[in-house]
Amino acid sequence: MSELQLPKRWSTSILADIADINPTIDKSDFSDDLEVSFVPMNALEELTGRIDLSETRKFSTVRKGYTPFLEGDVLFAKITPCMENGKMAVVPALKNGYGFGSTEFHVLRPFSGINAKYLYYFVSSQGFRYAAEHKMSGAVGQRRVTTTYISAQQIPVPPSREQHRIVAKIEELFSELDNGVEALTTAREQLKAYRQSVLKYAFEGKLTEKWRARNPDRGQTQAQMKASIQSDARKRYAEAIRAWEAKRKVGHKPGLPTSLEEIDLPDFNELPPLPGGWSYLAFGALAYSIRNGISKKPNEDGPLRIFRISAVRPMAFDMSDYRKIDDEPEYESYRLSRGDVVFTRYNGSRAYVGVAAEFRGDQEFVYPDKLIRCDVQSRLIDPGYIEKAVNCGASRAFVESRIRTTAGQAGISGGDLKVMPVAVCSIEEQREINRILEEQLSSIAQLEGDLESRFSQANALRQSILKQAFSGQLVAQDPTDEPASVLLQRIRTERVKASAKKSERKTRKTKQEKETVA
Repeated sequence: MSELQLPKRWSTSILADIADINPTIDKSDFSDDLEVSFVPMNALEELTGRIDLSETRKFSTVRKGYTPFLEGDVLFAKITPCMENGKMAVVPALKNGYGFGSTEFHVLRPFSGINAKYLYYFVSSQGFRYAAEHKMSGAVGQRRVTTTYISAQQIPVPPSREQHRIVAKIEELFSELDNGVEALTTAREQLKAYRQSVLKYAFEGKLTEKWRARNPDRGQTQAQMKASIQSDARKRYAEAIRAWEAKRKVGHKPGLPTSLEEIDLPDFNELPPLPGGWSYLAFGALAYSIRNGISKKPNEDGPLRIFRISAVRPMAFDMSDYRKIDDEPEYESYRLSRGDVVFTRYNGSRAYVGVAAEFRGDQEFVYPDKLIRCDVQSRLIDPGYIEKAVNCGASRAFVESRIRTTAGQAGISGGDLKVMPVAVCSIEEQREINRILEEQLSSIAQLEGDLESRFSQANALRQSILKQAFSGQLVAQDPTDEPASVLLQRIRTERVKASAKKSERKTRKTKQEKETVA
C-alpha cells in the first residue's frame, strides 16, 4: 500500500529499517552452566502466536548451531511448511533473559517505537505469508524465506501510540473470534466422538438389535459363515476358469484366474464378544483376492489413470486424485471394479496405513504398488459393510498392531490383512447396518462441512481485521500523535549513533589486543 493510501500520519518502511533482522549477541561473558530457554520448531503453535518455553538447556549445549533471541523479539519460521502454516510469535520472558532455538527461525528485533505485536501481526498475516511462499528459495521440501527477502519487505508504519491502539483492538476482536472458534472446535470434536460411537455400536451389533429381534433366523455360526463364503468363492473361481478356457480356444492369451487360498481361522477368543449369529472371520476368508498394485512409475502422457496413495482415506475414495500411466497388456488384471475394497499399504503417517475405502467408480482406473486391492465380490458380502468394518474396532486395532516402519515409511502387508479379524453377520444384516451407517455418516459429514465453512469464515474475518489494521481503518487516528515519519527519522539517527559506538568499541578492543601482544 502506497503512502498516498495511508492515513496522514502514517509512513511506509522496509522491515530492515524498523527491526534488526537476525541480530547477534555477545556470548563472551556467558557461563557454560547458565540455563537458558530453548525453543525447537515444534514449540511454536501454528497461527496462535503461543510458544512452549518449558524446555531449558545449559548455554554450553547451545553456544553453537542455534539461533539466539531475547524477550520481545519476533520469531518467524522461514522453512516450508512451517512458514506457510503460521509459526510466528513474540518472545515472552525467558530463562535468565536469553533464548536459543532452531536455525530455521528468522529473528526480528523491533527498534524503539515499533510495537513487537504490531510487527508480529503483520508478518504472520495470511497475505504476508502467501507472498513470502512464492519467493522462497531452495529445493523442494527445503525451501526457505531468505534474509534478503524479508529485510526488503515493506510495512505500513503508524505513529507509535497508534500501533498500541491497533494491537489492543486486534486482540479484543481476536478474543471474540477465538471464543467462537473454540465453540466450533468443541462441536467438531463432539461430532468426531459421535462418529466413532456410531461405528463402534454398528460392529458390536447394537444398531441392529431390533432388526435381529424381527429376524431371529438370519444368524449363522462361524463355521457356517466361512463355508458359505468359501463355497460362493469356489463357484466364482469355476466360472472364471471356464471363461479363461473359452478365450484360449479362440486364440486369446488371458491371464490365469487367481487361485483360491484356504485361510485358517486364527484364535479370536480374546476379542470383544459379538451378538448371537455374528462371528469373527479372518479377512482372507472373505476376500476372493488380495493383491498389491503396479510398481512402474507413472507417465503423465499415458492414457490410463492410476490412483495416488492419498486417494484412499478411511471410508473415502477421492476419484480426482490420480496420475497417468502407460497402458500395458499386463495391467488388465490391475483394473479396479466397482465394489473392490482398497487398502493403503504404505504411508508417512501411521494414521493412514491400512485404512480402506470402497471403489464405487465405473471408469477405468488402476492402482499403484502402495495400495492393496481386495476383491470381496460375493452374494454373501456387502462391500459397503466391509469398508466400514475394517476401519474401526477390532479390525483397525489389529492393523495398528501390525504396522512396521522402514526407512521412514510405515506399512503393512497383504499377509497382515489376510489374518485381520472382521466382525461378520448375515448379508441381510450387513445391508441393514450399511444403510443405517450411510444415513448417519452422511448427516455427520454435512454437519462437519457446515463447521468447516464457519472455520473458513472465522479465518476470513481474522484476515479482514488485519487488513483494516494495516490500512489505518481499524482505529481512529489521533491528531496529537507524533507522525510516523518523525519516529522513522529518530530510529535512523539512533542506528547511526549505535553503529558509530560499535565501531569505536571494536577499534578500542583491537588496539588493546595489539598492546597486549606487544
